[in-house]
Amino acid sequence: MTAQVVTLGCRLNTFESEAMKAAARAAGHDDLVIVNTCAVTAEAVRQARQTIRRLKRENPERRIVVTGCAAQTEPETFAAMGEVAQVIGNDVKLKPETWQGLVPPATGFDAAGLERVIVNDIMSIKETAGHLIDGLEGHVRAFIQVQNGCDHRCTFCIIPFGRGNSRSVPMGEVVAQVSRLVASGYREVVLTGVDLTSYGADLPGAPKLGTLVKAILDHASGLERLRISSIDSIEADDLLVRLLKSEARLMPHLHLSLQAGDNLILKRMKRRHTREDAIRFCADLRTARPDFVFGADLIAGFPTETDDMFENSLRLVEECGLTFLHVFPYSPRPGTPAARMPQVAKPVIKARAAALRAAGSAALTRHLSSRIGHEGMLLAERGGIGRLDDFTPVRIGEGFEPGSLMRFRITGQDGTHLLGEPMMQIAAE
Repeated sequence: MTAQVVTLGCRLNTFESEAMKAAARAAGHDDLVIVNTCAVTAEAVRQARQTIRRLKRENPERRIVVTGCAAQTEPETFAAMGEVAQVIGNDVKLKPETWQGLVPPATGFDAAGLERVIVNDIMSIKETAGHLIDGLEGHVRAFIQVQNGCDHRCTFCIIPFGRGNSRSVPMGEVVAQVSRLVASGYREVVLTGVDLTSYGADLPGAPKLGTLVKAILDHASGLERLRISSIDSIEADDLLVRLLKSEARLMPHLHLSLQAGDNLILKRMKRRHTREDAIRFCADLRTARPDFVFGADLIAGFPTETDDMFENSLRLVEECGLTFLHVFPYSPRPGTPAARMPQVAKPVIKARAAALRAAGSAALTRHLSSRIGHEGMLLAERGGIGRLDDFTPVRIGEGFEPGSLMRFRITGQDGTHLLGEPMMQIAAE
C-alpha cells in the first residue's frame, strides 16, 4: 500500500499532487488517499463529493484527506462528509510539515487534539515556493508551477478565494527545476499557473513571463520542448509574443482564457480584453507561425446574455480560429458578483453550451482534416496516443516508448484524433 492522490481540475493541481504524494510518502502515510479538488464550477464541487464517496467505497480501510480549491473555499462541505478524515487548505498542502504532523493511522484523527480542518486565510499568503520534484508519475511531460493565485476579480470566478493573490516562483528556482526534470529524462516541460501572464509582478524588478521563458530557453541545458498552458492573451508581454513567434522550442499551441465573445458580456465579467483584442492576438501569432493552434475557455449563458450576445461568442470560434474548446455552462458561485445578476434560464444555458460544443467539434474536424498529408514531430504518450507540437492528438498504436519523440506522416483522421505512420524516432541525447 502506498499513498494515492486523485487529481481533479487543472494542470497546476497535477504538479501539486505530485509534491503532496511525495511529502505524504516521506512522512510514512502510505494509507492515505488524497483528493486534490477543483472549485471552478458548482459541478466541479459536486463531482469532488461524488469522487470521495466512491473512493471510500472502494478503499474502506484508507483515510481520505481532502485538499485543493474546493476544500479551501468550502471546507465545511467536506468536513461534514463522514468519508473524510481531514480537510487541508491550499496554503499548507505543499508543506512537508503538514504531512509530518498527521497522526499515525493507529491513533485516529481525533487523538491528541488534532485539528480536523486546517484551512487558513489564503489572502495572507505572500510567497510561492518552488517545489522540487523528479517527475510526474504516469506523465510523459513535466508540469512546473511558476505562479499561483490571481489579483483579478472576474465577476464569475471563485478561484482567487481558493488560491489567494498572485505570487511568483523566482526565476532561478524555475530554471533549476526545469534543468532537474530534463536531467530526469523529460523532453517536454509545461509552465503552469493560475494566471500565468501576471508572473513576476511581485518579484524584485518585476520580470514578465517572457523574461522567464527566455531564461529557461537560454539556461535550461538540454530542454527540447517548452509549452505554456493557459494564458490571458491581453496581458502577454512583448518579449513573450516575440518568442512565441520565433522560438522553435516553444510549442505552437496556447489555451486562451477568453470566456466570451461579446464586449458587453466581457465588461460585465470584468475581463480585460475585447473580442477584437482576441481576434487580433490570434491572427498576429498565426501570421508568424501558420501552424499555431489555439484552445479557449468559453462560458455559455452568463447572466444577462441575450441571443445576439451569445451569437458573438459562437462566431468567435471561427474568427479566432479556435480548435480545442473547454465549454462551461454558467453556474452561479455564491459570493461572486455574477451570482447576483439576472440569471439566464437553465434550459437556455444548456442549449447554448451544446451549440458551442458543436461549433468546437466542427472546428476540430476542420483542423484534423487540414493536417492530412503533412508531417510533424510528436511526443509519444501512453495508450497508443501521441501529440504533435500543436497538441493535436495522434493515434500511433502500441510499441512506442512513452516520452520518445518521433516524426509522423499524417494519413487520416477519425473525428477526434489524427492517424498516421512513423517516419523516424528521435533518440534522446
